[in-house]
Amino acid sequence: MDIQKWILKSSKRVQEDGIDGVRSSLRPIYHKLLTLGNLALDPGKNIYEEEWDLLIIVDACRLDLMQQISINFDYINTVDSIRSVDSTTAFWMKKTFNSKYCSKISKTAYVCGNPFSAEQLDANSFGKLIEVWKSEWQTPGTVPPRAITDQTIKIAREENHDKIITHYMQPHCPFIPAPELMMQKEVDKWGEQDNRDVWEKFRDGDIDEETLWDGYQKNLKHVLKDVKILLDNIDAQKVIITSDHGNAVGEWGIYGHPPNSPLSCLRQVPFIETEAIDNKNYEPEFKSETDGEDKLSRDERLRALGYV
Repeated sequence: MDIQKWILKSSKRVQEDGIDGVRSSLRPIYHKLLTLGNLALDPGKNIYEEEWDLLIIVDACRLDLMQQISINFDYINTVDSIRSVDSTTAFWMKKTFNSKYCSKISKTAYVCGNPFSAEQLDANSFGKLIEVWKSEWQTPGTVPPRAITDQTIKIAREENHDKIITHYMQPHCPFIPAPELMMQKEVDKWGEQDNRDVWEKFRDGDIDEETLWDGYQKNLKHVLKDVKILLDNIDAQKVIITSDHGNAVGEWGIYGHPPNSPLSCLRQVPFIETEAIDNKNYEPEFKSETDGEDKLSRDERLRALGYV
């Protein structure tokens, strides 16, 4: 934390927002204090310690959310759990793809929808890295699951990699089936955008828990329907479906997913084992290069996700 910047920003917040400004300024300090819990708790398990051919990441998925929704999908028999190595994607990437596992990483194809890959991942470390977010960013400010599904099927059918990681953005907000909960504005209006994500809106009382949870559930169902298409169109003897982190809905006064948090709601994520068989009942579709052009910068994409 840059103390000088924090003091300046805090002073401005207090002048403009009074007691609410005080709360906003103290929040990062409280988050920092909570991270001390990491000293006494399980640091988490790197996903490369598990055996898998295909690893499917559904971004920002709480364990209890998956447990509630899993009954709607016949390819999910049991929802176990694993402790993630961090509570936000950037640090999950940094801790997951480290030099200890370089031999496995070099044989991995990673189809990634999360913009944090730009700062955290080295394409040369992977067998292949496809940053789908660079070409497939769409309203309400995310990468739709079908773009990730199509790229994964293409790689699996046309190339030979020991491991494939498929990183979907859902159920991370914004929620595709409920875009009104976190609206994206035009590129030239970013300076006027309400930067709060759905978790902060819930914290501030602007949306209720039922509305939040309903949107969260629908967004998970949305991506799990695409996971079904993927599992029917790729050959992988051992498939793991998991998440990089969860989301807090008020536990210990935390909302969303701040980094390095030890909270179980953020670190204890779903762990599902299944399999995939290519029945060839779906053919991916791809845009032309000009159709896929996107003028949004990486920071603007992260802003749409509630990070910047």
